[in-house]
Amino acid sequence: MRTRTAYLPVSPDPETAPDAAIVAATGFAAELGCDVHVTTFAVSIPQLGSPLGGFLLDVPGLIRAAEERSRTDCLRLHGLVREAAGARSRVDVSTRTVVLGAALDAAAAEARCHDLAVVPWSRETLLSQDLAQAVVFGSGRPTILVPPSAYSAPLTHVAIAWDGSSVAARALWDALALLPENGRVTVLTIRDEKPLSGPDLASSLASLLEKRGYNAAPVDVMLGKRTIAEALQEAALEAGAQILAMGGFGHSRLRDFILGGATKGVLNDLRLPVLLSH
Repeated sequence: MRTRTAYLPVSPDPETAPDAAIVAATGFAAELGCDVHVTTFAVSIPQLGSPLGGFLLDVPGLIRAAEERSRTDCLRLHGLVREAAGARSRVDVSTRTVVLGAALDAAAAEARCHDLAVVPWSRETLLSQDLAQAVVFGSGRPTILVPPSAYSAPLTHVAIAWDGSSVAARALWDALALLPENGRVTVLTIRDEKPLSGPDLASSLASLLEKRGYNAAPVDVMLGKRTIAEALQEAALEAGAQILAMGGFGHSRLRDFILGGATKGVLNDLRLPVLLSH
């Protein structure tokens, strides 16, 4: 039987995700039964002329030192992910050297060759959030964002943010592909956010999933004064789900682009692993 591959990109420059997030993402991918392909991105800095003509600053020496630190950190991260995966999964690690600032596009392109991407996420590092956006919107593959707080365990329960849209349907089937037979599915529908196609949207999907052999249950969520991202994540956690699956709204990873409200909220404040499909 073919084994799925999970792509895990890590860029140490200019700032990397915390070790805890990388360990959590590696463990999560391993528990999905995937072979884990890890790419670390070492930086190559173009030679720039010094305005002082090198009289006060050894610019080439500073560049070489920065590039060497980047390569050394990549090697350290290789050891970190191998230890995190342990014997649960086969891990393939490699380092790719890219020009400073090119890691985001390179990661999105590499992710297209794998079944899914698993990206370490951190509130403290903007690069990890930029990397998440790049892969979600640029790879065409389902992407799981994993915060440092996530724990490793076989996946048996997913929550689906369901509004009947095409992107929600893509997230649904991407998530179901990761569940074992008779896996548990909680269908989340926000009732007071926008008009829906019917009053029994969640119940109808849950009933269909039950007929396909899943243990499914509908949950109506009231938004109240919460953001959509807060309401969905809190409902998923209350239901005991290990992952929330939702469609990703937006067309660019640029930070000044206005993303969909739920997508932007999740990218800014991740409380459990979230699968985004776009």
